[in-house]
Amino acid sequence: MIISLNGDPYELAAPLTVTALLEHLKIDPRRVAVEHNLTVLKRATFDTTVINDGDHVEIVNFVGGG
Repeated sequence: MIISLNGDPYELAAPLTVTALLEHLKIDPRRVAVEHNLTVLKRATFDTTVINDGDHVEIVNFVGGG
């Protein structure tokens, strides 16, 4: 299946939850915001939100600074 990940096509073997996608990408879920099909997700929904073929996912990393 193909999704749009940060604007680029990305192939996955099967539907995944947001949590599983972040683990697959080796991204710490505490340090990102995730938008799924134009909806910004609350962290509490990462385990239950399933990413399917054709979905659009944007992952934004938080960057600290001073």
